[in-house]
Amino acid sequence: MKTSAISQYKRILSLARPYALRLTLAIFASLFATLVWLAVPLGLRELLDAVFDEGNREVLNTITFVLIGLFVTQGFLGFWGSYALDWVGERIVADLRKAVYQHLNQLSLRFFANKRLGEITSRLTNDVAAIRDAVTGTLSEGITQTISLVGSVGLMVYLNWRLSLVIFVTVPILTIAVRYFGNMIRALSRQVQDRLADTTAVAEEALGAIQSVKSFAREAYETGRYNHEVEELFSTARKRVLFSNLFWSSVGMMFLTTMIIIFWYGGTEVLAGRLTAGDLVAFIFFAFNIGRSLGGMSRIYTVFSSAVGASERVFGLLDEVPEISDHPDAITLEKADGAVAFRGVSFSYDEEQPVLKNIDFECSPGDIVALAGPSGAGKTTLLNLIPRFYEAVSGEIQVDGTDVRMITQESLRSHIAVVPQDIQLFGTTIKENIRYGRLDATDEEVMEAAVRAQADAFIRQHPDGYDAKVGEKGIKLSGGQRQRIAIARAILKQPRILLLDEATSSLDSESEAAVQQALNDLMTSCTTFVIAHRLSTIQNATTILVMESGEIVQRGSHEQLLDEGGLYKRLHDIQFRKAEYS
Repeated sequence: MKTSAISQYKRILSLARPYALRLTLAIFASLFATLVWLAVPLGLRELLDAVFDEGNREVLNTITFVLIGLFVTQGFLGFWGSYALDWVGERIVADLRKAVYQHLNQLSLRFFANKRLGEITSRLTNDVAAIRDAVTGTLSEGITQTISLVGSVGLMVYLNWRLSLVIFVTVPILTIAVRYFGNMIRALSRQVQDRLADTTAVAEEALGAIQSVKSFAREAYETGRYNHEVEELFSTARKRVLFSNLFWSSVGMMFLTTMIIIFWYGGTEVLAGRLTAGDLVAFIFFAFNIGRSLGGMSRIYTVFSSAVGASERVFGLLDEVPEISDHPDAITLEKADGAVAFRGVSFSYDEEQPVLKNIDFECSPGDIVALAGPSGAGKTTLLNLIPRFYEAVSGEIQVDGTDVRMITQESLRSHIAVVPQDIQLFGTTIKENIRYGRLDATDEEVMEAAVRAQADAFIRQHPDGYDAKVGEKGIKLSGGQRQRIAIARAILKQPRILLLDEATSSLDSESEAAVQQALNDLMTSCTTFVIAHRLSTIQNATTILVMESGEIVQRGSHEQLLDEGGLYKRLHDIQFRKAEYS
């Protein structure tokens, strides 16, 4: 085993510190259970010698009862020790799952933008499950098999050192085989986990975009893509199975050959009078113990090798440093007025291509700031910087005069509501999706928010009303209905800063007018940032920032920008002509 593998396993076991007492008691129980089991062959030796050599019935009865007592004791201790160890293992895995998931929620959007969701899901489920097998299996079995192996070897030497030499020749060969095959199995196990993650990612991507798959009639293509990944997984898994079974077959063949030699040589020792029949039976029993222990330890090594590969991936997630974290001296923003200022802010997703360049503006509480410009101008990115979904490369963003980097993320975002263009709903009820805006809201407050968002009418048309399930990502609702649910969620939150990214883009004209009225009511109580490609929806904005290639090229009111000419007027005239012809 490599040092790195041992370090990985130590890190897994370090998670057991809160359960050290239970773990210690379980280890001692397993230890005593194994020691009791080692005493059984010695009892059998005395029993056989009492029958064949002495013909003593009283001794036979006594030893029989003692052996029954040993079996009962061993069974009880073995059960309790294994159960307690497995409990600790399952508890460690549960803690690990929670820790990984909590850490994932602390990572920035940039991390998720660079990772496939299926790969992350695979690490959280498949890889953690592999670690569970290592903890619950290798820990308990490793202790018992090691004690059984060492104890059996020692007692065999005590019974007949000449016969023990057969085992001593076999064990080093098996140790070399374990090391050789174990390293290969470990590498292949890591590859299997990687392939499994790729397979999960492909399936999740296709099923998550099933409407697009069907609309382009790409069912066969996606099936082929998934089948290709499955075959790659099978090919790698086949190699792992090949080496695992080759290893097991080699161990089994070597062990059975050793047992035949022990039978032959032990028989000659009995005939020569240097060994009793009881000694030979006990010796054979210990030889089987050694074979069972070596088999168990090789199985442990196989599971351990798989777990090390999985743990590297899981701990890789835990070691991922959040790009955005709270400053040690960050304050909690208890109340917010909603004043926002950008001071020379620049941003890029990578070092080569800047997305925002020297953005500079400020707005007062209650202002409506509209962002206009062609696609790719950086409007959505600008909005994402306000709640610190991403961190500015340079410059400073202030809320109520305080740098957002000096405000805790949770308190900052508690005053901000976001209604994105791509609505994210959970596969629960309509009520629970709206209540996500404020978890302590009453049913009446949820319904009031739905009424203001013009969602109450279509909700009540459903047989289950507010308890209707929306399906995965809200697939059972139309785009406009999903958007109204998201707006109701924002209304319920009662934010001081509202970020609207094409919030009414999926609504028909009648619904848009109604929802726009609801948004107007909400806008009066907060600072609002609006992105809208339809310039008619932002004519009443306090300030319109016109962006192009990551820069603010114009700013002013609707009338001022029309009089000024330039990009805004060109965009307005294009939309006006389209409206005339439509």
